[in-house]
Amino acid sequence: MMKNISQIEQSYHFTKLDCQNLQRLHPIMDQHKGDLFAKFFKSLMQSEETSRFFQNEEKISKYKNSHALWFMNLFNGVYDNRYLQNIQRIGYTHVKIGLEAHYMNSSMYLIREFCIEIIDNNFSNPEERVDLIKSLNKILDINLEIMFSSYRHEEFNKVFLSYRLEHSLIRLAERFSYGLNLILVLALMCISIGIMGMLVLDIWHLIIGKLGYGVLHILGTLLMLWVMIELMYTEIELLK
Repeated sequence: MMKNISQIEQSYHFTKLDCQNLQRLHPIMDQHKGDLFAKFFKSLMQSEETSRFFQNEEKISKYKNSHALWFMNLFNGVYDNRYLQNIQRIGYTHVKIGLEAHYMNSSMYLIREFCIEIIDNNFSNPEERVDLIKSLNKILDINLEIMFSSYRHEEFNKVFLSYRLEHSLIRLAERFSYGLNLILVLALMCISIGIMGMLVLDIWHLIIGKLGYGVLHILGTLLMLWVMIELMYTEIELLK
């Protein structure tokens, strides 16, 4: 189940200071969003997997607008459940068109590197740069987690027709297998008792003077008993 935005922010220790840091970056990133898209789009077109989504100018223009909107929302300082839903929608769109999840990772890496370069070029104070980059990394990682949740949801839809039904079937199969192992142990115990009886009989033959008969049968019986012990030991360990 997907967390709400507050839970996600707590996981990343995302604070009001991070919001303020990102808002400070808003006007600077706004000036460079065109450069980012040009660099980002060039990377997409170099891959056969991603270039197939841009067959005409209309699709390119639509993607450019949606990408710019998403990018600038990173720095608007408002990260509520509505923001969460918008990011989820982006993730579902990627799933719907059949984009592999690892392309989101590589794309986010490119965006991260671009933004860090912008920060380095516009802020001379090292401590200030570190704080800004930390806040940037948090919001990008939060976006990645939300988007990846869409892929996980899609995987569950493909694998589980009914989670409760399949979970019940698996538990039933486990109990059935456990029951069979118990029956097998009981059967091995009964057979072992029978072999012990054979061993007693072979010793009796040895005592009454049937030396050759008794020795050979004792060895065979001991071998069977050893096999039973090994089988029982294996089953008992499995049951434990």
